[in-house]
Amino acid sequence: MTDSNVLPLLPNRALYTIAEAVVLLNYSRSQVYELIRLGRLQTVSEGRSRRVPAEAITDYVNMLKLEAKEAAGAAAA
Repeated sequence: MTDSNVLPLLPNRALYTIAEAVVLLNYSRSQVYELIRLGRLQTVSEGRSRRVPAEAITDYVNMLKLEAKEAAGAAAA
């Protein structure tokens, strides 16, 4: 499934709820909260509401790509 198939399900916006981040990342709710706890996925809070910035999701995916590239480089060496 490509991003173009998933993104129409959610509006394109600056901040997503945790539930929306779960859908975008295709992770479980507990996995998303673990990423937040570990500091691998950044969030912002307004009162009791926690949101995931769109940039944080992009940054997380880019970090995964970089880690995969580094792991492939290390395996080749």
